[in-house]
Amino acid sequence: MVDLVLALELAGYALGALGAALVFFEFFQLPSYVEYSEEYNDYSVDISPMEVTEHTWIGRIGAFLLIVAFTIQFLAALLA
Repeated sequence: MVDLVLALELAGYALGALGAALVFFEFFQLPSYVEYSEEYNDYSVDISPMEVTEHTWIGRIGAFLLIVAFTIQFLAALLA
């Protein structure tokens, strides 16, 4: 039983680390309505409410992995 709890804890840590890294990477993505012009070294904002995408799949998958990691950690704590 202790081996199962240890395996669950390690799996939770691994998934949490991967999910946190993906969410961290998400913070450095430019939103779809911001464009960078290398020619002028300038940013422009073009907001069209129908086309705005705030989050990418990277951030969504990272958040889901964090949820799974916390669930696994909770299950390991109950089994310990």
